[in-house]
Amino acid sequence: MGPAGLLQAYRFIADSRDEATGERLDNLEDPYRLFRCHTIMNCVDVCPKGLNPTKAIGKIKELMVRRAV
Repeated sequence: MGPAGLLQAYRFIADSRDEATGERLDNLEDPYRLFRCHTIMNCVDVCPKGLNPTKAIGKIKELMVRRAV
């Protein structure tokens, strides 16, 4: 899953009306999804819409850490 997909996932996770947040976070625990991002921020530089997927990915990682503790 690339930065655009992770940004979309965060959009749903951050929505207070979403009732499947736990399920969405479970789906992102794969080492080839969320944790492939090394926060180099190349995706921010090339994003044609000027969005910041790195920030959203970082927030998802924070949620996963909070959930694990």
